[in-house]
Amino acid sequence: MSEVIVAATQMACSWDRGENIARAERLVRQAAGRGAQIILLQELFETPYFCKDLEPKHLGLAMSIEENPVIKQMQALAAELKVVLPISVFERANNALFNTLAIIDADGALLGTYRKSHIPDGPGYLEKFYFSPGDTGFKVWPTRYGKLGAAVCWDQWFPEAARIMALSGADLLCYPTAIGSEPLDPKADTRDHWQRVMQGHAAANIIPVVASNRIGREVGASCALTFYGSSFITDQFGAKCAEAGRDEEAVITARFDFETIRRYRIAWGVFRDRRPDLYGGLGSLDGAHVSP
Repeated sequence: MSEVIVAATQMACSWDRGENIARAERLVRQAAGRGAQIILLQELFETPYFCKDLEPKHLGLAMSIEENPVIKQMQALAAELKVVLPISVFERANNALFNTLAIIDADGALLGTYRKSHIPDGPGYLEKFYFSPGDTGFKVWPTRYGKLGAAVCWDQWFPEAARIMALSGADLLCYPTAIGSEPLDPKADTRDHWQRVMQGHAAANIIPVVASNRIGREVGASCALTFYGSSFITDQFGAKCAEAGRDEEAVITARFDFETIRRYRIAWGVFRDRRPDLYGGLGSLDGAHVSP
């Protein structure tokens, strides 16, 4: 399929898991009603963003992919509506815990999982306490409507991740997200920076990008975060073609012709003229020392 409608959603989350899942389903249905075929929900939408605090009881929220009922529910929903759904979950795999995306195709099939690679650790975003660094690598899934590249939140700040997915043939990059205020600097507003870094991924790789963020104020034991929403979709040149507000529940959509974009991507020459032989420094932390 060449022409595809993609959607991003955003919503607030409470500790009523059933209510959160029902709200997410309602937004998926709303997006599908507008013709959307690939629909992105935000990061960890089953609960509030629990990584504000170092709280051992929250480790018990993790479930295996096989036992998590939200995945089965979203598989049924995807098959019913004939839509592709990347679903963000807190995964338990034996003694390891991951921030994981389950990629569900339009027939309800689970195509596989991606485990968040870059794990932040700062005030209000204490994810290293909860998640091991992902071990799946960056993947691209051949869905009914195109090749989907997907990563999670902090991954979106790293151009290397976007480039790998583009090199692997992605038609679209999806980033479910939970980002907002900074407890150490209440005056800081990272919204524009957050958007622009992904707009850069789109422009550099000539590929549309979809980002879904949460909204609302969530109060933890150590701090409170106000999530700034602003979910958005860029075209292949990095221009925003749809954007939600800062504090409103929303569904936004955009239409793309993936085949036309593929032809332009090849013709523009940025992949033809790459020099991987000169990029060895990317394999090191300091740009100089490359492990054998």
